Amino acid sequence: MAGEAKSDKEKVPGAEGEKGPEKAPEKAPKKKLTKAEKQAQHMDRLKKTAVACLAGVIAGVLSFYVDSAPPGTTVAGTVLGILFVLAAIVFQKYVFFALKMDYLGLTAKDWLFQGFMTVSLWFITWTLLLSSP
Repeated sequence: MAGEAKSDKEKVPGAEGEKGPEKAPEKAPKKKLTKAEKQAQHMDRLKKTAVACLAGVIAGVLSFYVDSAPPGTTVAGTVLGILFVLAAIVFQKYVFFALKMDYLGLTAKDWLFQGFMTVSLWFITWTLLLSSP
């Protein structure tokens, strides 16, 4: 029995090349932000949200005025409206650049939020304009 291999329960971590439980890498503690830094970040997020909302409203108004065909006759206006909202989402990057905002730091999550806000305001604006008497 001296030559037999130990069962799984009897194996000791670290013995004979086995690894013990791996430890998760320790995260660096978050830096405490000052009140001025928090306010600056908040204003930056508000500006980005305002740009997304304004882009959505402009795209909705353009979609309404370009779609001049009578209702139910063609889908060309609808396709053009969708192209307007897609262009509004892409155009935001250049608006951020013109306003000297940090657009390179935006993650995929941030761009999804920007797109969601733009599409939402575009849809609301276009729907309200189409349903007006």
